[in-house]
Amino acid sequence: MATVAGGSDYYEFKYPFIKRASSFWASSSSFSSSNTDEASYDYIIVGGGTAGCPLAATLSQNFSVLVLERGGVPFSNVNVSFLSNFHIALADPSPTSASQPFVSTDGVINARARVLGGGTCINAGFYTRANSGFIRRVGWDERLVNESYPWVEKQIIHQPKLAQWQGAFKDSLLDVGVSPYNGFTYDHIHGTKVGGTLFDRFGRRHTAAELLASANPKMLTVLVYATVQKVLFDQTAGRRPMAMGVIFKDENGNQHQAFLTNNRRSEVILSCGAIGTPQMLMLSGIGPKAELDKLNISMVLRNEFVGKGMADNPMNSVFVPTNRPVEQSLIQTVGITKMGVYIESSSGFGQSQDSIRCHHGISSAEIGQLSTIPPKQRTPEAIQAFIKRKQDLPHEAFKGGFILEKIARPISTGHLNLVNTNIDDNPSVTFNYFHHPQDLQRCVDGIRMAAKVIQSKHFTNFTRCDKPTVEKLLNMSVKANINLIPKHTNDTKSLEQFCKDTVITIWHYHGGCHVGKVVDPDLKVLGTNRLRIVDGSTFNESPGTNPQGTVLMMGRYMGVKILRRRLGKAAHV
Repeated sequence: MATVAGGSDYYEFKYPFIKRASSFWASSSSFSSSNTDEASYDYIIVGGGTAGCPLAATLSQNFSVLVLERGGVPFSNVNVSFLSNFHIALADPSPTSASQPFVSTDGVINARARVLGGGTCINAGFYTRANSGFIRRVGWDERLVNESYPWVEKQIIHQPKLAQWQGAFKDSLLDVGVSPYNGFTYDHIHGTKVGGTLFDRFGRRHTAAELLASANPKMLTVLVYATVQKVLFDQTAGRRPMAMGVIFKDENGNQHQAFLTNNRRSEVILSCGAIGTPQMLMLSGIGPKAELDKLNISMVLRNEFVGKGMADNPMNSVFVPTNRPVEQSLIQTVGITKMGVYIESSSGFGQSQDSIRCHHGISSAEIGQLSTIPPKQRTPEAIQAFIKRKQDLPHEAFKGGFILEKIARPISTGHLNLVNTNIDDNPSVTFNYFHHPQDLQRCVDGIRMAAKVIQSKHFTNFTRCDKPTVEKLLNMSVKANINLIPKHTNDTKSLEQFCKDTVITIWHYHGGCHVGKVVDPDLKVLGTNRLRIVDGSTFNESPGTNPQGTVLMMGRYMGVKILRRRLGKAAHV
């Protein structure tokens, strides 16, 4: 096969089914919907991400599967592969970067994945299972869930070597009452725990893409740089729209069509994530009437709920000064409180002079809020303000760390709207952070707890700093936190104002295609045939402290469920 996007011989040997999109020989003029030859597939999965990869690996055991991924491969990308480059990957604004930045209308800088392996390639690596209540609320089979998590864990999850910073953080959490200590566990239980990680002991990242190694290579085709533009439907009058295939473009901009086999149980499965899936549905003609009309998209099926109920878990961070150098650590320890707030920590983003000087657009490594601002919003004033703020930051900001508090289940929700019909462009997303007073109150409680953690003797002994006042901590944090929300003079006096003005994201957004509104409990798109969604756009809440473990499991779970429904015991899964 041709070399894949800088891939090595080793990966070509291990993943012979991964090819560039331009190698797809079926041009759009070659096929009709009645096509039944070798270029039709039992399953077409749009998006080879956190859910798409385990789903593809599972379905390929018995059926032909085509995965279409708009990004490249992660294997030879040093920004993806090494923990030390975590923030550089997120700060890379180039069109082929594994991370695509977007800014919500709230003014919060955010990112979505654009690479085989999805969010597992650009996140902070923390792995945990969902809270048991989540599994019950979504109505999943607990036995199959408990079989599907280990399938993922055995292949790509590791027990972290606890960084000193994380150890001090753990002792401080226990000191302020986030107990008991539950040790190393994947389970979501109240108290303080150490979770799993995608990073091995050498600091090398393992991603969802590696789950493809357990696929049946004879039944799987994965195309990278394959950007799906819309789902194709058979719209015979008087019948439900039936998915037939997709149109996609390759890395050279050439159009292709891929079709399902004629079997009524073949499916197009959208796994484009909470931003990409509602966008894909609307561009394919399924969504709110006004939304489709404004861009002259011909309607396949009216559904006013597509893109509604979007939510993101608001996060705020408190800077921790230190008088000693600290090693880099991403999330390893977490405090699961009983007040609906999760407390996490990261440290040591200034590992090199390059890191400190690295131009991060309007955002920077010291806050874990690492992306760039779109060119249209790069005003000279914004750039100058950013440069000044960065100069004003004490050098310790690059040596220290942050305590992060995240709201568990925000009540505030927003919506997603199309800006244009170009799938490469981000849609407009509004999360309405803190619109509900209960969310704001929980943030205030979380900030108070974060401050207590930093003031605890375990942390002050570790950082070799005097016990800082809350106002001093907030003052440093306001300077370091970069978003596009105007700051107020009372940010350090009012915790409510601090929360609203310094809100950032930890990339746990979800919703837009909810069960009962856009999909049925089996995640099939309501009012259609042969179209299903398997990703976090179907979630009403973000599972556990960090959702990636559950999204990985979901891919395996739905794959097994589909195989068992279709083949019974003959599925052998």
